[in-house]
Amino acid sequence: MQNPETDYIKHTNVYVAMVDMLNTTHQASTNHSSSVCPAHANPPRPKHNHTASVYDWNSETQGWILGSFFYGYILTQIPGGYLAGRYGPKWLLGFGILGTVIFTLLTPVAADLGATYLIAVRVLEGIGEGVTFPAMYAMWAAWAPPLERSRLLTISYIGAQLGTVISLPLSGEICFYLDWTYVFYVFGAVGLVWFVLWTFLVFDSPNTHPRISERERLYITSSLKNELASSAGHIPWGAIVTSIPLWAIVVAHFSYNWTFYTLLTLLPTYMNDVLGFSIQQNGWLSSLPYLGCAVVAVVSGQLADYLRETCLYPTVNVRKAFSLVGMIGPAVFLVAVGYTGCNYTLAVTFLTISSSLGGVSASGFNINHLDIAPSYAGILLGITNTFATIPGMVGPVIARALTSNNTIEEWQTVFYIAAAINLFGASVYTVFGRGTVQPWAKNY
Repeated sequence: MQNPETDYIKHTNVYVAMVDMLNTTHQASTNHSSSVCPAHANPPRPKHNHTASVYDWNSETQGWILGSFFYGYILTQIPGGYLAGRYGPKWLLGFGILGTVIFTLLTPVAADLGATYLIAVRVLEGIGEGVTFPAMYAMWAAWAPPLERSRLLTISYIGAQLGTVISLPLSGEICFYLDWTYVFYVFGAVGLVWFVLWTFLVFDSPNTHPRISERERLYITSSLKNELASSAGHIPWGAIVTSIPLWAIVVAHFSYNWTFYTLLTLLPTYMNDVLGFSIQQNGWLSSLPYLGCAVVAVVSGQLADYLRETCLYPTVNVRKAFSLVGMIGPAVFLVAVGYTGCNYTLAVTFLTISSSLGGVSASGFNINHLDIAPSYAGILLGITNTFATIPGMVGPVIARALTSNNTIEEWQTVFYIAAAINLFGASVYTVFGRGTVQPWAKNY
């Protein structure tokens, strides 16, 4: 089934590579690039890894490069959800990722041409990747029985986390032993292999899959017959855009992603500029929070469905409880990171706990689209993810603007902002979230 792991591999590798793409010799004299905390022991690199170009990009330019991916990503969220529902998610998602692969391979050339060209390539990558999650939700709407949604969706959802877990340390190793250009060549090649496998192994629905057993096909289709609308051509746009439960998800998704993207885009920078970890250490340590998130997401999915199916807890109560834990917990520990000073162990521990607890929300608001409107889950995810992409666009720019001197106090401000937004989103979702199929989404 669908897994967004390769998608996240391709767009997260730049966050580690960025550390190695900068001309630190120049910046040391013009910008505060030396770490706040004492630097860690850094083993000597092989000499052949100094062949790649380095660039004199200031903090503001770095922020725009890190955020540029999301300017393309936001454009194809709603169209992706609509097209996946109307024409099927398989080829839409497949060709979207193929486009991202091509522009990943072109990244080193674009960087050599200048920051503007690199930003343009990153925007085009985002356009291709923007269809991923709307198409995934549209596919799960046709494949996931209602009482198995939490565990099935969280298993595929952790692909995003595992992609990051693989990408960050592997990018660090590639930078260390080769140079940063190979980061994009290696992961681009992996994406090409993924596309071939996707083409031959994945199908839009149980009814179109040639190898599924008849028993499984009947089980899935019969479990969904009262939830999926029969009129695929009619989309109740008015009811969708005025749905209070949907807007509750929008606010929660936006708020959670502010924290998630703050860490995703800037954690390698924080590890380098503040904690003083080398490029090799940076990748491994930056991946720990996402490994924790992946593990917790899978466990929470199993627990959520157990509470709904065996303990008969109302779906809405489960979604709200998991959202509260998955949003307030990360906020608390993210703020705590800012007060660890140069205690490296405590800083990495709190960052890991913060991101890990965020995995609980995968069984909260993150899956709620399938509860309130399974027939239009792809469109709903497209809507919520459009708003939830905004933090990826503006978060890195704001954060880098606030941390131009790389002081711990400046980073505390970044963490406080993310935590406050998280708490606001959790509160709104707790009040207005719902757990049943909405009247406008039912099959009459």
